[in-house]
Amino acid sequence: MATATDDAEYIEGPMLVDGFIEDRRYQRKLAETAKADHTLVCLPTGLGKTAVSLLVTAHRLAEYGGKSLLLAPTKPLVQQHATFYREALDVDDDEVVVFTGDVRPDDRAELWDDARVICATPQVVENDLVGNRVSLSAVTHITFDECHRATGDYAYNYIADRYHQDADRPLVTGMSASPGGDKEEILTVCDNLGLREVAVMTEDDADVDDHTHETSVEWERVELPDTVIEIRDGLNEVISERLEKLKGLGVTNSTDPNMSQRDLNKIRAKLQQLINNDDSNGYKGMSAHAEIMKLRRAVELVETQSVESLRRYFERQRDAARSSGSSKASQRFVSEPKVKEAMRRAEEFDDLHPKFRRTRILLAQTLGIENGERVIVFTESRDTAETLTEFLGEHFETQRFVGQGDKEGSDGMTQKEQKETLDAFRNGEFEVLVSTSVAEEGLDVPDVDLVLFYEPVPKGIRSIQRKGRTGRASEGAVVVLLAEDTRDEAFFWISRREENKMEEELRKLKNIEGEIEAEIAQQKGLSEFEGESEADTDDEEETNTDADETDVSAEDPGDESESEADEATDSSDGRDGQAGLTDFSSDVDDEPEEDLDSVPVAEPDGETVEIVADQRELDSHIARDLSTREGIETQLETLEVGDYVLSDRVVVERKAVNDFLDTLTGGDRSMFEQVGAAARYYGRPLVIIEGEGLYEKRNVHPNAIRGALASLAVDFGASVMQTADPEETADLLEVIATREQETDDREVSVHGEKGGKTLTESQEYVVSSVAEVGPITARGLLEHFGSVEAVMTADEDELQEVDGVGEVTAERIREITGSTYADSE
Repeated sequence: MATATDDAEYIEGPMLVDGFIEDRRYQRKLAETAKADHTLVCLPTGLGKTAVSLLVTAHRLAEYGGKSLLLAPTKPLVQQHATFYREALDVDDDEVVVFTGDVRPDDRAELWDDARVICATPQVVENDLVGNRVSLSAVTHITFDECHRATGDYAYNYIADRYHQDADRPLVTGMSASPGGDKEEILTVCDNLGLREVAVMTEDDADVDDHTHETSVEWERVELPDTVIEIRDGLNEVISERLEKLKGLGVTNSTDPNMSQRDLNKIRAKLQQLINNDDSNGYKGMSAHAEIMKLRRAVELVETQSVESLRRYFERQRDAARSSGSSKASQRFVSEPKVKEAMRRAEEFDDLHPKFRRTRILLAQTLGIENGERVIVFTESRDTAETLTEFLGEHFETQRFVGQGDKEGSDGMTQKEQKETLDAFRNGEFEVLVSTSVAEEGLDVPDVDLVLFYEPVPKGIRSIQRKGRTGRASEGAVVVLLAEDTRDEAFFWISRREENKMEEELRKLKNIEGEIEAEIAQQKGLSEFEGESEADTDDEEETNTDADETDVSAEDPGDESESEADEATDSSDGRDGQAGLTDFSSDVDDEPEEDLDSVPVAEPDGETVEIVADQRELDSHIARDLSTREGIETQLETLEVGDYVLSDRVVVERKAVNDFLDTLTGGDRSMFEQVGAAARYYGRPLVIIEGEGLYEKRNVHPNAIRGALASLAVDFGASVMQTADPEETADLLEVIATREQETDDREVSVHGEKGGKTLTESQEYVVSSVAEVGPITARGLLEHFGSVEAVMTADEDELQEVDGVGEVTAERIREITGSTYADSE
C-alpha cells in the first residue's frame, strides 16, 4: 500500500478520498494500463499494488457503477484490503463488505446485493457461485491479489471463468510481485485469468527506485552438534535400507538417502506401473516408499528445525500407528529399532539447536546494539514457531503469528487474534514476530529492521515475498540461516536460482511486454482486440486449467503430513470382475447399435435442471463442474441425508474407493447408516463408488468387498454404480437429474433427517465396534447368538462358529470384552 511522506502530493478523482493516496507516477501508469484492458500488474512487494487496484476500482465504479470484487488468498489479507478500501474510497463503510468463511452463507447473499465493494477469500466466492447465491453479472471490476496462485485447480481459475461468462462489463486486474519463474508460468496465469495486457515495474525503474531502499542479504552457516548428526545419520541408514529394497524391485539404482524429491517421485511412478501391471511387488514398494517419506521428514526436522520439532513429530507418528486402520508404513516406522533409538536420543537431548542461539544473537544485535525496533522471524514449521516464541520470549517481547487451522499439538489463531497481533506489532507493543508462511503474502506488516529466515525456502516466489517485509521505508537486512551439509543448502541454491531467474524474467517481461501480449492474443484467438479502448466488450473467454494441483494453502506448509501410499497386497482373487457393481466407466462399443437405440436417453429441453449438493462435497469439485454446465443450476445445502439430491426420489451417496474401503477396515463406519437413512426417505437411493482399483487398493479380501456391495443392494435396496473419476461422476449425476426432471417430470425435493438409530441398528453398531469386525460380521454374530450380551460372553470356540470370525478375531473379541479396564493415565 502507498504510504505518504510529509511533502507528498495526492491523487484526486471521482470516488477517491482527498489527501489519502500519495501520487506516485509508477502507480498511475500501471493503473492507466489496467483501466483499459484485462491486465497483469507486476510490482515489487511493498510498493502499493493495492493502490493500483483501488485506482482502477474507483474509475470503474464512477464510470459504470455496479460492484467491485477483490479476492485475496488469506483472511488477514482480505481484512487488510477492506480496511484500506474503506479509508481510501468515498463510499459508506458498510458498502465495503468482507466475505470469509466466518460470515454465514445466507448473510453473504444478503450483503452482496447492497455492497459496492466485496473483499473476499476465493473459496467463499467459489462456494457462493456454485450454490447460486450470488451473481457476477453486475461486477464491473475484479482483482485477483497474489494472482500467481492461478494455476492448477485453485479457486481463482473457476471464478475467472465464471466472471468472463457472466459479467455484463468485465474487467480483470491480476496483481503479483512474483507472477512466475518463467514465461510459461506467466502465460499460464494470464490464460487462467483471461488477462491480455502485462504491466511491469521493477526496482530498476526510476519511478520505483525513488520509493525503495537497499536491503542487504546475508547467509549464515551454522554447524550441527554431534548428537544431532548421529540422530540424522541413524535415520538416513534406515532410508538407505528401504531404498535397497526398492533397488531390488528394479525401480531405482541408488540408495543415497539424500536423493532429490524428483528422483523419489520417479520411483513412485515406476511402482505405480508395477501396480497397474498387477505386480504385487508394486504394493510392497509403495509401502516402503511411504516409510521413506516419513523418514525424510524426520531427517529434515532434526537437521533444519530443532530436536523439539522432531520429538513432536515422533509423538504424532506413534499416535498414528496406534490408531485404527493405521498403515503398515506407520507401524513399521515406529517399530524400526534405529528409529526407536533416534526417538530415545531425541527425548534425552536437552540442548538447543544452534540456530536458536544464532537467532538470539542476531536479534540482540538488531534490537540492542543497532537500536532497531522490529524483527520478523520466519519458519516453515508450526512446531518451531511455538518453540522459538517461547525461547525468544525469555529475552525479547515476542509473539507468534500462525494460520487459523488447528494442528496436532498446536492451536491456530482466530482471525481476530491475527488482526490484534498485527495491530500490536505495528503499534510497537512488541519487538519480535515469529511467523509461519501465513505472513509471507501481501500482508501489510510494518517495515522491519531485520527479516530472519530460520531456514531457506525452496521456492523463489516465497523468498521474494518474505524479503519484501523489509527495505521499503528504510534500509533493512535479511539473514538466512543454513545448517551445514543439510537440505538447507539445497533449498538455498534452488531458491536463489529461482529468485534470480524470476527477477530476470520480470526484466525481460518488461522489455517484451508487446510480444507477451501478442502471444496471449494468439493463444486466445483474440488478435482483433488491439485498438479497443475499454475492456467492457461482450467477448466471452475460455480459461484453461492445468491438471496438476498446486499449493493453495495459506496456512503452514511445513506442518502438513507427508502423503502416504495406500496400503495394499495382492488381491488376484478380486480381479476377475466386480460382482454387484455397475461399472459406469466401461465401454459400450461392443453392444449392438440397435440395442443402444432402444435405451431411453434424457436430452435437455432447454429448461433448467436443478442439482442440490451437500456443502461438504465441495472439496471434490463435482458441484463446481456441474455449475459451469449449460442448463444445470446447482444449489448448496447442508444435507441431512445424502450427498446429492437429483429429484424427489433419487438421492446419491458418493464414496471414493478409499473411503468405501475404510468402512471395511476399521475407519469411517458410518456408510451403512447413511445409506439406511437414504433408503428410509428416498425411493431410489444410489451409491456411487468413485475411482479405480476397488479390489487392488487395500489388503481387503474380495469377498468382504462383494459382501458389502451385496448388503447395500439387498439389505438397503440401493443401486450401486462405479465411476472412474469426479468428472465421470458429474456426467452421471447430470444424466440422472435430467432424466428425472425432464423425462419423468419430477421435481427436486430435499427431505429426511438422520435421526437416531433403531434398536437393531444400535445393536449392530455396538458389536461391529468390538475388535472392528464390521457390519456384516456383526449381523452374523447377532443372528447366531441372538443378543449383544450373548456375543460378549461367548468363548473363542463358539465365536469361531460364525462365518467371518477366525481365530485372531475371536481372540481379540475375548481380550476386549473379558480384560480388566486399566486407565491409560
